Amino acid sequence: MNASNAPIDISAFPGIRIAHHTDAEHGTGCTVIVCPAGATGGVDVRGGAPATRETDLLRPEETVDVLHAVVLSGGSAYGLAASCGVAEELERHGIGLDMRVCRVPIVSGACVFDLAFADPHVRPTAADGAAACAEALDRAPSPLPRGNVGAGTGCTVGKLRGPAHAMKAGLGTHVEQAGELLCGAVAVVNACGNVVDPDTGEPIAGLRSADGMGIEDMADAALAGFADAAGAGQSDRFGVPPRANTTISCVVTNARLTKAQATKVAQMAADAYAHAIRPTHTTNDGDTVFVMATGVVDAPVDVVGILATRALERAIADGARSARSSHGLPGAADG
Repeated sequence: MNASNAPIDISAFPGIRIAHHTDAEHGTGCTVIVCPAGATGGVDVRGGAPATRETDLLRPEETVDVLHAVVLSGGSAYGLAASCGVAEELERHGIGLDMRVCRVPIVSGACVFDLAFADPHVRPTAADGAAACAEALDRAPSPLPRGNVGAGTGCTVGKLRGPAHAMKAGLGTHVEQAGELLCGAVAVVNACGNVVDPDTGEPIAGLRSADGMGIEDMADAALAGFADAAGAGQSDRFGVPPRANTTISCVVTNARLTKAQATKVAQMAADAYAHAIRPTHTTNDGDTVFVMATGVVDAPVDVVGILATRALERAIADGARSARSSHGLPGAADG
């Protein structure tokens, strides 16, 4: 929390520009986080089948030490096209590494699988990414919309027993402050598990009970389901499509970090998933956390990691709380 106790909207984060492209009808979209001056980047990828772009480049031993944008998108691997549009839009604005013959923007990205939510044949395109990037550079309106927007448009959670018992989730944000140090997070919540309040453990969205009046503990339901299935000699997969769930996030901070330190912050911030999603890091989840550091404030890397974790766990919770009912699935924002 910042010293004045007044919440900071992620759209006001110094040096960072964020905007969405949303296709509510077809249940997909993308979100673009831009640092026009360039940031130090890091990443932690824990998914078994990630749909990502330019993550190897962020490894500490690689020579490129600047990141201009992170693109979070729906559309599974098809959604990576949005990142191409962002790169082209940044080039049009003269943003990128100066390679003498041209400028090359460094754009990393990750996608969620939302193809089963609405229309599997409509995915974010290069034009959609370019449009979101252009809006971000033009200083999108504040506060940044949350919930069923951008990459969160087609997100769902609590999918142990399939879509009939799932709930809507979406995109959430949160900013934490300690003195001059700022850490903000954008989370796109499309987890297999339930989303809980990180402070109380109370469920926000997830596996709906048979009567639709409550949210079941998904870990308990999985164990009970396994016992019942094993006793009957049946499969224990519960119909959850493999590789069809993920939570992807971007942490932004004004800390001065090296690439190795940004990577460590990403690794620490990934603990937020365990604090707010239960169960998490399952074989049905592919999870990625990006870090963008703008290099203004000196702070110990562990302090940055702690603050980033706190911001991200609350952004995940916000992604569930802000989601509205859509395409037949209930959202927590509608009560």
